[in-house]
Amino acid sequence: MPHSPAEPAPNPQTPAHHRARPVHWLATASALAAVIAGAGFLQPERATGASAGPPAPPGPTGPASPTPSADGPAAPAPDAHAVTYPLDCRGAPQTVTATAEGDLDGDGRPETVAAVRCDAGSGTPPHAIYVLTQDKAKGSAPRVVATLLEAGRKQTATDLTLRDGTVTATLHGYSSPEVPRYSPDTKQLAKWRWTGGKFRQELTDSTATGV
Repeated sequence: MPHSPAEPAPNPQTPAHHRARPVHWLATASALAAVIAGAGFLQPERATGASAGPPAPPGPTGPASPTPSADGPAAPAPDAHAVTYPLDCRGAPQTVTATAEGDLDGDGRPETVAAVRCDAGSGTPPHAIYVLTQDKAKGSAPRVVATLLEAGRKQTATDLTLRDGTVTATLHGYSSPEVPRYSPDTKQLAKWRWTGGKFRQELTDSTATGV
């Protein structure tokens, strides 16, 4: 199933002769991510013939706990370790380093958000962040329906959470190619929320620190 990656938000560039200093970012950038879900995400099952409606707002306590339906017990969240991700590791294995679960569209069925990177054995491989869903049909497998962060952005993700319908992660990156890969010097707070048929991304730059 096709899915579209997020449009990369512009990263501030630091001149090479200033890279040793802490960088203080003052601006807050909001980017509209072009992450459009696949045909089965946030929509009724195809067998019903129903059309998709607007996502229902999450409850006041957030969507972390799936709501039991009239058809039976609450559905489990998709298993992030049962998926082969569209991440080219050139023969190296893929590693899921963090997951978060919750109902992103208010239908009472949880989705899973997974931070994945190549297990290269050394260095600091960049992360990709994916959204997984699973059909109601018995025996259906979890599948990737959206890419929130592409590995090509060369960022690492920490503090992945899903709360009140919002995915949040801290992204660590590099202000220039000369910055050592083991010492990222930029940091952004990223938020994604499903709105109007796509995930909308908000990036807030903060004081750069080594990690």
